[in-house]
Amino acid sequence: MFDPNCRQCPRLATFLDEVKADYPDYHARPVAPFGPNNVQLLIVGLAPGMHGANATGRPFTGDYAGVLLYRTLYDFGFSNRALSESADDGLRLKNCRITNAVKCLPPQNKPTTGEIRLCNDFLKQELAMLKPGTVVLALCTIAHNAILRALGLKQGRYTFGHAHEYALPDGLWLLDSYHCSRYNTQTKRLTETMFRQVFERARELMGTPAQAA
Repeated sequence: MFDPNCRQCPRLATFLDEVKADYPDYHARPVAPFGPNNVQLLIVGLAPGMHGANATGRPFTGDYAGVLLYRTLYDFGFSNRALSESADDGLRLKNCRITNAVKCLPPQNKPTTGEIRLCNDFLKQELAMLKPGTVVLALCTIAHNAILRALGLKQGRYTFGHAHEYALPDGLWLLDSYHCSRYNTQTKRLTETMFRQVFERARELMGTPAQAA
């Protein structure tokens, strides 16, 4: 299961030590998944952001990337609050859990292939807890591919694309979205309407066991 003291990746562990020295009040450790275990929606992001999850200790909390995500979760009934400000702000997720493909902050927000693979066992354990009919929402290509690796599936059969969806062999649904980053939303690569449509589809799929072709 998740290890808050994990130091498997030397580059990431060293970088977190440096960040903690520069920002003593930051979490600057592996960031735990957020939300209950028994859910029908698992959201998988890339990795903690420097001044977001790495600072607060909660995924997508403290920086711009979480603004659209948490507002959308609230609007679709997955959260009791529309704004995530800190790990102790009282926000609770409902039937939804948020995690990352890589649990530690990587330099320049770019984990190496080896780091993604080392962290994949944590994601594998999270996916193993899910029941048939659960929607796994990947918020970027790296998250998408990490999910497939954790499930032992070939990436060539399941290409990433915004709003792509796949029925997986174990009864899960894989649903893709562009990441809700500041860059993607400001350049209109991802609009609020596009993001909400993904959640509308997730609601439609939830509770429907996937029958893989």
